[in-house]
Amino acid sequence: MSDKFQQLAETAQQINETRSTNSKITICADYFSAIGKDEDLNRAAQFLGEGAFSSVSGKRASVGSRTYSTCAAEFCEIDYEKVFKPCKTALGSSSEAIEQLMNNIEVACQKREPAQLSLEKIEETYQQLYRASGRADKQEILRETWKQMTPVEIKYFIRIMTQGSLRIGFETRSVVSAIAEAFDKEVDDVRYAHMITGSVGRTAVLCKNDNLDKASFNLFHPLSFMLASPIENRAVEDLDEYVAEEKFDGMRAQAHISGQQVELYSRELNEITHSFPEIQQFFLKRDLPNLVLDGEICVYKEDEILPFQLLQKRMGRKKPSKEIIEKYPVLFVSYDLLYHDDRPIFDHTLSKRRELLVELSQQHSLPITNQFEVSDHDHVDELFERALAHGNEGLMLKKKGSTYEYGQRRKSWLKVKKPGGTLDTILMYAHAGSGKRGGYYSDFTLGISVKEDERYEEEFIPIGKAYGGYTDEEMKRLNERIKDLTVEKYGPTLGLIPEIVIELEFDDIQVNKRTKANYTLRLPRFKAIRWDLGPKDTDTLKDVERMYQEKIDRDRLKQKENPSFVFHQ
Repeated sequence: MSDKFQQLAETAQQINETRSTNSKITICADYFSAIGKDEDLNRAAQFLGEGAFSSVSGKRASVGSRTYSTCAAEFCEIDYEKVFKPCKTALGSSSEAIEQLMNNIEVACQKREPAQLSLEKIEETYQQLYRASGRADKQEILRETWKQMTPVEIKYFIRIMTQGSLRIGFETRSVVSAIAEAFDKEVDDVRYAHMITGSVGRTAVLCKNDNLDKASFNLFHPLSFMLASPIENRAVEDLDEYVAEEKFDGMRAQAHISGQQVELYSRELNEITHSFPEIQQFFLKRDLPNLVLDGEICVYKEDEILPFQLLQKRMGRKKPSKEIIEKYPVLFVSYDLLYHDDRPIFDHTLSKRRELLVELSQQHSLPITNQFEVSDHDHVDELFERALAHGNEGLMLKKKGSTYEYGQRRKSWLKVKKPGGTLDTILMYAHAGSGKRGGYYSDFTLGISVKEDERYEEEFIPIGKAYGGYTDEEMKRLNERIKDLTVEKYGPTLGLIPEIVIELEFDDIQVNKRTKANYTLRLPRFKAIRWDLGPKDTDTLKDVERMYQEKIDRDRLKQKENPSFVFHQ
């Protein structure tokens, strides 16, 4: 049974319904330890930790939400606009809606005859989807596969296929911990093997066979990025231990370079080289040794780093046009070095890695961040304000003696930021929480007003989802009020009468044409529950559009005035 996809789906669902993180890890560990074949262990760990394909494969199934959602509506013989979309909106998830529909619609039940598909068969199906080029072909593969699945299998098949979060409160780092527990290994040893191999499936097999020492790093697979913690949550005892860098308004990326091969990877570990051909050519012209650089891709024009929103116009394009390249030119600014002299240097201190990076910059004309010694908080404030004047997000404080803590969010890197803005929003939907928040509605869909907007017929449309920023007491009070405002219930989601106003804080506003508003908020979180306000006090879509445009149009300090980065040309 352990080689069947049904068992994996049931394990994922059990993890989702379990509150304790340690208990989640144990459930997954028990599942891993029961798998007999190495190949199936590889598949299971990959599906739970990475998705349909390994992070180092460069492959994606490329099946969009519209493709599998319309396929599900057709399968269930329901109207996509009138039935499926309202279900999806209420639940806040296409896959959740599909599971519920498959469970409850008689015609969908009659079409399915679960066949206990193997993990190997699921892997083959994902490969078929990868090779399929048209929507019709992909939907045919989906229909034939769903006929052989239970509803819970279909839900997790979709979530794994889309390479996103499984939404079970169990991310890759927890999968790594489960592998360690399953085979009685030290978590740090397993995490290191995962980081340098880039494959959680391969790591699981190495772990099972006592071969962790055989894990080796290869260029051209992305490494887990080191992450920063908010400074407000981490007291800084001695600023002398840190250096400061401006936090760029760009896209975090990794550059792997060897001879005439250059590849770029995003923070999600996807290859993005095709979107930025001029960066690839820039590195190829510099006769560089074998390197892995950690840095930021920014739109840079006329001595200014321009807003991230303009970089979005470059992202995801298989081959940007000459016009787009000229209008939004980009630059890769390095701030760390992870591989040098044909070996990984993660265990070097930041100061040592920086020393090597500066040498490379001087020898090969590479743009690198400007670093500043800091002595007191007044100096930090001064540097922070200058970063904002440059149009950057804020400041990074990095501990000089720290190693590269791949995939970790600790005290060695701290980010000094201020919110991008706030909006008064309306609470539209409440979603049941998981883990320690099980038993409460703790994830919320927030909306903005379009009552007087001629483009819409609704009163409110969603602008973002938030699940943090409130206290336990506030969450309990919200849950009490939600009971009185519920007008519909579908699975784990409640549809609410729009009465509760939330002051929502966020880092940025981004264009997203797949949403009804055409915008989404980056990192939205509760700032305050405004019990004193009502629906008429909420901000509007036109407010969002104005805030977005103001950021685009804002004057920025030229880089030649106390620059964010240095470029030895």
